[in-house]
Amino acid sequence: MRRVRVRFAPSPTGPLHMGGVRTALYNYLFARQAGGDFIIRIEDTDSNRYVPGAEEYIFDALEWCGIKADEGVREGGPHGPYRQSERREIYLEYALRLVESGNAYYAFDTPEELDRLRHETEQRGDTFAYNYKVRGSLATSLALPADEVEKRIERGDQWVIRFMMPENEEVHMHDLIRGDVTINTSTLDDKVLYKSADQLPTYHLANIVDDHLMEISHVIRGEEWLPSLPLHYLLYRAFGWTDTQPEFAHLPLLLKPTGQGKLSKRDGDKLGFPVFPLQWTSPDGEVSHGYREDGYFPEAFINMLALLGWNPGTEQEIFSMEELIAQFSLDRVSKSGARFNPDKARWFNAQYMHVRDNDALADAYMPLLREHGIDIPHEKAARIAGYIKGRATFVSDFWELSYFLFKAPVTFDQKVVDKYWKNDNPEHIAGLRDVLAGIDDFSNANTETICHAWIEEHGYKMGQIMNAFRLAIVGESKGFSMYEMCEVLGKEETLRRLDYALANIPRA
Repeated sequence: MRRVRVRFAPSPTGPLHMGGVRTALYNYLFARQAGGDFIIRIEDTDSNRYVPGAEEYIFDALEWCGIKADEGVREGGPHGPYRQSERREIYLEYALRLVESGNAYYAFDTPEELDRLRHETEQRGDTFAYNYKVRGSLATSLALPADEVEKRIERGDQWVIRFMMPENEEVHMHDLIRGDVTINTSTLDDKVLYKSADQLPTYHLANIVDDHLMEISHVIRGEEWLPSLPLHYLLYRAFGWTDTQPEFAHLPLLLKPTGQGKLSKRDGDKLGFPVFPLQWTSPDGEVSHGYREDGYFPEAFINMLALLGWNPGTEQEIFSMEELIAQFSLDRVSKSGARFNPDKARWFNAQYMHVRDNDALADAYMPLLREHGIDIPHEKAARIAGYIKGRATFVSDFWELSYFLFKAPVTFDQKVVDKYWKNDNPEHIAGLRDVLAGIDDFSNANTETICHAWIEEHGYKMGQIMNAFRLAIVGESKGFSMYEMCEVLGKEETLRRLDYALANIPRA
């Protein structure tokens, strides 16, 4: 049985979009489940679109996401180099093989000549296509004498090698997600495979050659490459590699929250959510925020992405990476686009927040406190984090959920005062204050047991007492469990706040 080998092959033309991360993730899950290999290959043959820093960004983003390669630019491996610009001498050899076998040809048209042909064709109301109809009448090795072709190459004329698309042939293809697909070659043009100007291949040639040489068994990529599938099938046939041709799977698009069109950076900017895993600063200084900097946990980001286009066939929504590996299958990947929901993304982060280790949360919480001039022991920060994480979506929420633990109230919400600081409630709070003063073990469980017993013993209304108690400690109707807050504040600070409230809140 053929070993599963898949690759993620991004181009360093900018930051890695979350759709690209999803492609990497599905490849990674597929390989891990099969006990196969996951390769990262950098496709940097388009030198005009290369963006400094983009390659490092890709690696850093995948590392943050927990997607680890078996072979690649950083990992090395037996099929290297894994950066296409370092493989450039390979591609001309294979392009020439196609010319020699009659599956490709030289074309010497200049950009100006092609522009003129397009213009003339459009004036006739047609669309120009470089195909079987025109290739025999243009400056190509199919039309020029062999010695003229040789002369042009020797004197340094610029040329490209184009694939010779068969005329009127049905190409039958199979996609693991979309099923059988058939297309007639007469609808396709003769794609450029290699350019003498920069001595580099185009995506189509480099992609096929590298996948063959790296023994790729499955190509899992975005649906934008589906129109290229007939050419890729025919290239495998032209090289005589059909026996080792990989299987193909084309993933659905990630759609805008409206469901209309592909998700873009502009959508994120407009609606206030990131589309990149990490923050990106472009060469001209424009900053695009990322999921990491916005406070998302990588596990939540990955979990959310996995379910954008794939479903497990159950109601389960929270998956560890190990569970995703165990359950992932291409036959449960949707053919239709997956609509991104920013509210659902936040929901995923909240689920991971609620079960996050308190010590790990304290590490992120303490710098936030220091920004507000507060320095507390790690143990105390972890205890507070444990109490408030169930109400939080991001660690950045922690300050709003806890600031009143560090700043005693000096004013009190009048609406709450009017509602709860009336009748006998102030006297009852004074009685509660005396009960608290007599407690030595100020842990939240012990304090709750004693105070609730006292309230029940006197027949007081629990809601009236607890809301007045909260007003005295916090100054308004917010916060978490009163007894958890008292445990964090400690006995001395709790009593001090009660004394201040009793002395300064006028009875409603």
